[in-house]
Amino acid sequence: MALTIMLVALIFLIFINVPVAFAIIASVALYFIFANDFNAMVLVQRMISGLESVPLMAIIFFMASGILLNYTGITRRLLAFAEIITRPLPGALGQVNITLSVLMSGLSGSNIADASMQSKMLVPSMVKKGYDKAFSTALTATAAIITPIIPPGIALIMYGYVGNVSIGDLFMAGILPGLTLAVLLMIYVHFYAKKHNLETEKKEKATAKEFFSGLKDAALAVVFPIIIIGGIRFGIFSATEAGAIAVLYALVIGLFVYREMGLRDLKKAIVETVHTGAGILLIIAAGTAFGWVLTLEQVPQMLAGSITEIISSRFVFFVVILLFLLILGMFIEGNVAIIILTPLFLPLLSEYGIDPVHFGIFFILTLSIGTITPPVGTIMFVTSSITGTKIEDFVRASIPFIIILIIASLLIAYIPQISLLLPTLF
Repeated sequence: MALTIMLVALIFLIFINVPVAFAIIASVALYFIFANDFNAMVLVQRMISGLESVPLMAIIFFMASGILLNYTGITRRLLAFAEIITRPLPGALGQVNITLSVLMSGLSGSNIADASMQSKMLVPSMVKKGYDKAFSTALTATAAIITPIIPPGIALIMYGYVGNVSIGDLFMAGILPGLTLAVLLMIYVHFYAKKHNLETEKKEKATAKEFFSGLKDAALAVVFPIIIIGGIRFGIFSATEAGAIAVLYALVIGLFVYREMGLRDLKKAIVETVHTGAGILLIIAAGTAFGWVLTLEQVPQMLAGSITEIISSRFVFFVVILLFLLILGMFIEGNVAIIILTPLFLPLLSEYGIDPVHFGIFFILTLSIGTITPPVGTIMFVTSSITGTKIEDFVRASIPFIIILIIASLLIAYIPQISLLLPTLF
């Protein structure tokens, strides 16, 4: 009875737009009340226990490094390098959009930050070149979904923390799926540009001198994820220590190498990190209390038993989870879903012989599709508001991209090697 009341209250509070963290806290408090065992200290202790973890600091460190790097001038250098790489391709500006997302993913770890930045930088230029504004906005939003699965994505760290899965393995596993999604998007942009005659004129390839000059300017950004991933994989430092090193790296680049970050920029970056980090930590704290209640009521075990009775094959399991996450992602923010669902899904994986690292990449990518779908698609609203695109136009333009994302999710689900090849090799 108390569990049912908690779940109904949570759904209702989210539906009436109560901030998710407070909706979870209120629903857990109702559980204690109706279980006739309410003790405010127990709720507080469970929330605090979710934050008493050294690996959790990695989220704040990587978030801070990504925000700091936005003030260093590194983004402008990456954009110039992306333009050199994609110059001869049809739809070059669209290809730049995707390439820049891949390059920025290794720096920021935040899809909303990347989508916001590229909406300001690239969409106006794409519109001037003749691209439809809704298409340009939808492309920018979809390309930003590459961010959570390419290291050091915040979602990878959250899934690894909650599910007790190796963050180093997840970082390695996200590289090829992220590149796979980028290639699928670039193929679509290629044919879209040809069909609408956008930047299809023949252009000279970049000379070796131009390429290496651009690479030199972007080198500090390109080697950053290599240092982070390599250091973790070879045991030089932990994921948390890697986050601290990332912050130091961003400070050195901004203050001493490029010298484009002033003290005012540093202050802005710190304030932005505190605001963003506090929101995520509050969600984690609330989600920990919620997960404790589910474990207390043995919900994961009951769910595992019910699903394995109904679904016998791994193939069907992935399809069911895909449909479930597509619907859920429309209504619940991805980080919240990771906190709540990871403890429920992980006990199921052994029944189907699915590697938790492989599932994590599929899980995060599929959940991310909800960020560009109504009614609560965060990236959809951010990009549309910046570019001035009507939501109905965005939704129409995003349909081909949603299909591509579903195809990418299915490829990752049914070809485990895409995720597991690099963790296995290294």
